[in-house]
Amino acid sequence: MTFVVIESCIRCKLTDCVEVCPVDCFHEGPNFLVIDPEECIDCSLCEPECPVDAIHSEDELPEGQEHFLELNAELSQVWPVISEAKDPPEDADDWRSVREKLQYLER
Repeated sequence: MTFVVIESCIRCKLTDCVEVCPVDCFHEGPNFLVIDPEECIDCSLCEPECPVDAIHSEDELPEGQEHFLELNAELSQVWPVISEAKDPPEDADDWRSVREKLQYLER
């Protein structure tokens, strides 16, 4: 089993979660983070660290977010690993409550 980053991370890209990961399974894109399902050890340390509730167990993905399992697997193969927290984007707070953000995902 793996954990999955879902839509609420898009354009927020808060990195509180990456520092607690013991296996460096997070990968960073321009405005989104993903988890490599091959590296994730299902430790669940990252899930409570996310301030926008964007990390879920693959078995407990919210309705309509199932496709993010495949998206995380795909993008983790091309984006670089991130293991240290960074400052969030300047407009991250403006995006916290926005829903249906998939069209804003930058690859």
